[in-house]
Amino acid sequence: MRPNKLKVGLVQQAVADNDKQTNWQKSADKIAELAAQGCECIMLQELHSTLYFCQDENVDAFDLAEPIPGPATEYFGALAEKHNIVLVTSLFEKRAAGLYHNTAVVFDRSREIAGRYRKMHIPDDPGFYEKFYFTPGDMGFKPIETSVGKLGVLVCWDQWYPEAARLMALAGAEILFYPTAIGWDKRDTDDEKSRQFGAWQTIQRAHAVANSLPVVVANRTGFEVSPAENDPGIQFWGQSFIAGPQGEILAQAGVDDETTLSVELDMERTEHVKRIWPYFRDRRIDAYDNLTKRWLD
Repeated sequence: MRPNKLKVGLVQQAVADNDKQTNWQKSADKIAELAAQGCECIMLQELHSTLYFCQDENVDAFDLAEPIPGPATEYFGALAEKHNIVLVTSLFEKRAAGLYHNTAVVFDRSREIAGRYRKMHIPDDPGFYEKFYFTPGDMGFKPIETSVGKLGVLVCWDQWYPEAARLMALAGAEILFYPTAIGWDKRDTDDEKSRQFGAWQTIQRAHAVANSLPVVVANRTGFEVSPAENDPGIQFWGQSFIAGPQGEILAQAGVDDETTLSVELDMERTEHVKRIWPYFRDRRIDAYDNLTKRWLD
């Protein structure tokens, strides 16, 4: 039987360098804290093992990638087993020579991999040159079955697409998870920074509303220098949060805090919300064919 109450947690941390063992230990310490608080399901931020290397295009950065299974999955699988938790991680996957993915890997209370998701939407913007590094995902939008429920795991740029959240929900996802790495260009005005963060949080809260599902979002914090000359680097804006099935903010971290968040979710409430706001009943699936087109010319 699935629990009616589920305590979920996330880790928000800064990354100072590409020393994986140090970064893994920082994550492990926070995971232990959350597990001691009774969290049964814990998520880490996007690409938590290293610096966010996509600020420029550098073939040497491919050396940071790992096969799956590999050293990272061995390390985090052992943590999932040790703490008896479901653990959502985010790794730079080397699938083959010249073929790499931005991949979330989930463990279910053991060292064994319960499932994985390869990031589907890949950005290519100043400071976020991900198309150079990542091949778009080829596994579709399929929830990962675990002992605490079906997890709809998506990754960062996926968070802007209502289609991705909807397809996860239609496939039975009970919670949406977004490991993320997003921040500000220091040259932006304070007003622009506020608008960007507001848009980021609003779109994800909207996924909660539209699908009547809790949403868990782990973002990194801290400033990371860009290797590119005359580039301002990225100030990651933190502010990880957990929202309920009507988009209500249940917990939110600060901008600069290396911290954790935990919330006890009432999973029965999701069913209640879906009964009083029956979006899935009223969807006009007979009229949506054009959604599969790039643009309606």
